[in-house]
Amino acid sequence: MAQGTVQVTHTGTSRWRRRTGEYASLAAALEAASDGDVLTIAPGTYRENLVVQRAVTLRGPEGSPGSVRIAPSDGVPLTVRSSAVVQDLHVEGQDSAAPALLVEDGAPELIDVRVVTRSAAGIEVRGGARPTVRRCTVDNPGGIGIAVLDGGGGVFEECEIVSAGQSGIAVRGGAHPRLERCRVHHASGAGLSVTGEHSGLEAIGCEVYEVKGSGVQITGRAAAHLTDCDVHRTTSDGVTLDTDAVLTLADCRIHDIPENAIDLRSRSVLTLTRSTVRQFGRNGLSVWDPGTRVDANQCEIHDSTGDYPAVWVSDGATAVLESCRVHDVPDALFVLDRGSRADVVDSDLSQVRNTAVSVSDGATAQLDDCRIRDAATGAWFRDHGSGGTLANCTVDGVQTGVIVTKGADPTLERCTVTSPAEAGFYVSAGGRGSLHGCRVTDSGGYGFHVIDGCRTTLKKCRTERCARGGFEFAEDGPLVEDCTSDESGGVRTAATGVSAASRTQESAPQTATQSVGLLGALPGQRATEPEKSVAAEPSRSSKAVLGELDALVGLDSVKREVRALTDMIEVGRRRQLAGLKAASVRRHLVFTGSPGTGKTTVARLYGEILASLGVLESGHLVEVSRVDLVGEHIGSTAIRTQEAFDRARGGVLFIDEAYALSPEDSGRDFGREAIDTLVKLMEDHREAVVVIVAGYTAEMKRFLSVNPGVASRFSRTITFSDYAPEELLRIVEQQAEEHEYRLDTGTGEALLKYFTALPKGPAFGNGRTARQTFESMVERHAGRVAQFEEPSTDDLTLLYPEDLPELP
Repeated sequence: MAQGTVQVTHTGTSRWRRRTGEYASLAAALEAASDGDVLTIAPGTYRENLVVQRAVTLRGPEGSPGSVRIAPSDGVPLTVRSSAVVQDLHVEGQDSAAPALLVEDGAPELIDVRVVTRSAAGIEVRGGARPTVRRCTVDNPGGIGIAVLDGGGGVFEECEIVSAGQSGIAVRGGAHPRLERCRVHHASGAGLSVTGEHSGLEAIGCEVYEVKGSGVQITGRAAAHLTDCDVHRTTSDGVTLDTDAVLTLADCRIHDIPENAIDLRSRSVLTLTRSTVRQFGRNGLSVWDPGTRVDANQCEIHDSTGDYPAVWVSDGATAVLESCRVHDVPDALFVLDRGSRADVVDSDLSQVRNTAVSVSDGATAQLDDCRIRDAATGAWFRDHGSGGTLANCTVDGVQTGVIVTKGADPTLERCTVTSPAEAGFYVSAGGRGSLHGCRVTDSGGYGFHVIDGCRTTLKKCRTERCARGGFEFAEDGPLVEDCTSDESGGVRTAATGVSAASRTQESAPQTATQSVGLLGALPGQRATEPEKSVAAEPSRSSKAVLGELDALVGLDSVKREVRALTDMIEVGRRRQLAGLKAASVRRHLVFTGSPGTGKTTVARLYGEILASLGVLESGHLVEVSRVDLVGEHIGSTAIRTQEAFDRARGGVLFIDEAYALSPEDSGRDFGREAIDTLVKLMEDHREAVVVIVAGYTAEMKRFLSVNPGVASRFSRTITFSDYAPEELLRIVEQQAEEHEYRLDTGTGEALLKYFTALPKGPAFGNGRTARQTFESMVERHAGRVAQFEEPSTDDLTLLYPEDLPELP
């Protein structure tokens, strides 16, 4: 398109000036124009860098949008330094270090301008400029869509960022624009980014979507206020606040977010009113660090698509929820870490797959007049220092109403649990708590179940229609005052720890509740006679087991290590019998090496050896991996790890691919919880279980270096080297002998060549590969011999070189 002419309509009244004029270039027309003049630009492409310094009107022809292109080869195509009007222009920039349209001063109006560019910014507003920008679009895959900087401001109405290589709209340096009914999408950075002290943004009726980053990002003491806005379909968090950021969301909708819907850190403050958060992959609200705070009023958080709590409050942060609804989520509210606090008032937590309220690591939760429905656990106060108050709350349709464990000490006042499948209130493992005026009705288990001698206080509590009994206490259990039940047996008393009914049957066996696992007996399971743990008599001596170890192919260094360790333990045992001091031997081991090198087999034999020496009770092997130890949410991991440890009592807990518990990009991975639980159990029960962690050599080195607490628990590392081709041949020969086959002359040599040439990639299984090779040979042999009408004994037993499988 060729460059056209510019018609200037003069508005001045001087008789020395013409009313109109034609100019061959925009620069000449701008030079001739005065304030108030109208410059009408003919269709064409203008390769000029324009600077508008007077209050003129610069516009394209009516009815021909996009027909005027301002497209110089470099620099800023259009700079506005006055209260001009710019309308119906198409601006193109090519300079990655400069904006396409720069507003530096005045209060201009930009109307129906389209910016298509690969510039540092599509539109940049700076300094004292206060433009009004209406119905403009920016397509800038090379940089920021709209940048408002250095104290700039203005109003942007019905504008659209159709693509941006960085943030869609970026505000910094004390700038403070206002957005009305704008759309930002297909940005490669944050949709809206506000950074720096005194920077601010107000957005009304806007939409941010399809961005490769956070939808809204407020950082560095900046502030923003969004009203009636939608943020959805981001690749990162929906809204992020960091470092003293302040944000108000009113009547907004945050949805379809793969990560956290809203994430706050470092003393940021969020006020959330009448807003909806839904369909998020991690947390709906994620609140971190001392001084960080969320105040949510009349909000709804629901329909999680992931396995994380809907509201997460940690590291000393605070969350306040008033008249809110949280539903259809894995967990509703998790509060953890000392100093963290959640205050929930007149709110509904329902359709929760796991725990509605979880309080741990010294955190506090205060719930007033709340309703919890359809959850696995209503509220769980998990450990020492964790507490708070539940007042006038109702819990309905759950597995267990309230759980208190491991030294937690909450206060529960006038709370009602209706129709729990197991216990209404369950206290174990050193939990405490004060229950005043609480009530349980229609329980499928007990009403109040307190075990392990927990010193819980119950006052004026009542149970009705509880299937297994209203109150179940262990001896030396809770302090009870004025509690009642509709069951005939009465209430167990603090003085005796037994019910009135059981006091009349002193000759009957006492059913004292025993602690089982991390949390004690499961709610709803009445313990009867404690199960006796009987040490299994070893079937073989240590010499016999060591003989089997010696018979294994290869593993010479492993055999030496195990024998040396066994000798240390045996001599230590004999010294003790002689009244001498015995050196302390740590029996936990690290096995490193490739798959199929015999790690599991040696672990089994090691457990049997320790049992034969009287070090372990039974020596049995329990093999687990990450999936057996790590749960989907906080708390379940500790339970799974405890259960695995309990299964291994008296024997060996073998953790294969242990490095998977501490992945390199762990973030909030729950594997760390499994490690912490395991380390504590190893210390508390050092004589009961031997733990062996195993995996690839390099990965196990990283695992032990990342977790020094784990490394310090293990006495030595035993490396399982890969089998040599000759050793793999020996394994095949053993397999053949065991299954009554023979290798023909030449088959052994063929196997050596086969194992030498076999690729040794990550999938190579060493001993497992040898066994699979033998199985393939047997299968090919069967296919060959099945064609014989009357095969001889040699035909049925001899394996030939042609029976070897093809190399992969």
